[in-house]
Amino acid sequence: MADTKTFEEKMAELEKIVTELEQGNVPLEESMTKFKTGMKLSEELSKILTSAEKTMAKIVDDSGNESQFETKDDGQNED
Repeated sequence: MADTKTFEEKMAELEKIVTELEQGNVPLEESMTKFKTGMKLSEELSKILTSAEKTMAKIVDDSGNESQFETKDDGQNED
């Protein structure tokens, strides 16, 4: 069965797991299961974001041809 949860639903589930684990009120065995589930969700979310970034980085010209969107990078990061 395919996973039909949205990005937002997966993110909410991950946030819930993180909160439960941070509180420390979960038995060890359950913590391990939740941790594994959280890691899987994190990987899935990362893949979705990477795919979205690649899609958003493409531009389509007037002829319908796709090309990579390029930005000027001055090497400075704003933290």
